[in-house]
Amino acid sequence: MAQIQELKVETRDGTGKGPAYQARLKGLIPAVVYGGAGTTPQNVSVDSRTLERHVEAGHFLTTLFMLDIAGKKTRVIPRDVQLDPVSDRPVHVDFMRLAEGSTVKLDIPVIFHGQDVSPGLKKGGVLNIVRHTMPLSCPADKIPNTIDVDVSKLDINESIHINDLNLPEGVKTLLRGRDFTICSIVAPTSVIEEQRAAAAAAAAPTAEATPAEGAAPAAGAAPAAAAAGAKPAAGAKPAAAPAKK
Repeated sequence: MAQIQELKVETRDGTGKGPAYQARLKGLIPAVVYGGAGTTPQNVSVDSRTLERHVEAGHFLTTLFMLDIAGKKTRVIPRDVQLDPVSDRPVHVDFMRLAEGSTVKLDIPVIFHGQDVSPGLKKGGVLNIVRHTMPLSCPADKIPNTIDVDVSKLDINESIHINDLNLPEGVKTLLRGRDFTICSIVAPTSVIEEQRAAAAAAAAPTAEATPAEGAAPAAGAAPAAAAAGAKPAAGAKPAAAPAKK
């Protein structure tokens, strides 16, 4: 489960590009804290180095933070982080307040284990990943960092579906009404092509066999031409005799 991280922030006066630029010049990242019944959004600033360490650690958008705003503690979760297109460093963060007993909708990363012992992969199969993330509804106190999927027993043409997984208590998928596929192991492309070629060959019509030379004609076949010397048919002219030298 996600662990709550302590994060100290400062209140920030003013909105817009000007105050945000001034905050960045001081080594701070502008942020906003929103959500919660009866509360208004609050502008704050976060130390840039501290924020970069949290982002680089991974799972930033699924990590709970306890913000210390002038001595007042507020539990939040990051909902968006904007990165500079050149430096790839954070330039703005949105935090959402989480009250006690609340739930949050998140896309949780799916991590696969057991590829080294999977019988299907040992046979040359390929792991086909259908879901890299999974949309889930999670209690604020039980947000999983990842959804772990074990493929160690998976063979070729076998798959794992959402109903095969044991989600943490209180965590529910947002894709309701169907047992959707998480991953499967498929045969390698060369095997698939061979199977297609064999199926096409089996479906093709077979050529009619011609009788071998000297073989007796099949029953019901038309009789062969009359042997040499046979009498011509009635009314037919006899063949001309060869000229004498």
